Amino acid sequence: MLSTKQLHIDGRRHTLLPATTVQAHKAEVLLIQADGQERRTALALALTGRMKPSSGTVALGRDASMAGLRRRSALVDAPDVNAPEHHLSVRSLAAEDLALVPFKFRDRTRPTEWLVKHGFRDILGQWIEELEPARLLHLQLELALANRAVELVVVDSPDRHTADVDAWLPLLEQAAAGRMGLGPEAHAETPSRPLLVVGVVGRLPDGWEGPTAVAGNATGQGGEPDAVEPDTVAEPEPPAPAAVPETEALAAPEDSATGTEAEPEPEPETTEIPQPVPHDADGGTAAHTGAADVELSEAAAPETTPKENQ
Repeated sequence: MLSTKQLHIDGRRHTLLPATTVQAHKAEVLLIQADGQERRTALALALTGRMKPSSGTVALGRDASMAGLRRRSALVDAPDVNAPEHHLSVRSLAAEDLALVPFKFRDRTRPTEWLVKHGFRDILGQWIEELEPARLLHLQLELALANRAVELVVVDSPDRHTADVDAWLPLLEQAAAGRMGLGPEAHAETPSRPLLVVGVVGRLPDGWEGPTAVAGNATGQGGEPDAVEPDTVAEPEPPAPAAVPETEALAAPEDSATGTEAEPEPEPETTEIPQPVPHDADGGTAAHTGAADVELSEAAAPETTPKENQ
């Protein structure tokens, strides 16, 4: 059994995979719906031990180690990871995938012979871009199952190639039932090879009654914090008043009674009080005598000479 608990993956800028809890059983096809290609690929990588989760667990049986999960699983058709490039030939794809089989494998260097034995003679001279979606997926599944240690197969977005569910879903069911990956020598008495098969899809097929799950189904159950209830939201603190420059505070004092800036008090006007002019005895105005007047009076005075003695 494949099981995950609160499987969560953080990306550089956003969450790649919200907390997800699923279970898959041997001889069954589990379809997991996930929005966005990045999320689907991240989930497929984590389920096969090829991406370390940020939190949560994934285990195949009792083995929760990533090394054990990688050794016993196969990732099929993940975009930008191991999806076959369109410019490859069928022979080149078979040669690359067979070279990755970790155990002693006699067909490792004989991709053409392997293709003929497994019923792909009709596409030997074709390019990947020429194959129908169902034919290409069948080839990829058989190549993945060339590794006899594989117990879990995860197919990334099989519905992205075509809207026809019959082009990929029956192949996943055949693999789960153990009718694939038996080898060319298989016959009626050959024991089946039931597998754990997971399809990570963008949309669940109409009428599908098998096991299903949704990526992020464990959000709010310990994988990520729930949204905060309105009554628990702390009131924001009022912003601190802006500092008033000292020069402004001195220039514009605030009236404590009205709360408005008090206008500066006007400076008192100085009025010069006229001095009373003195009057002489005859009722005329007596002129002030200054230094100039004294000099003038002395200059105008007639010289007096002493009278001669008569």
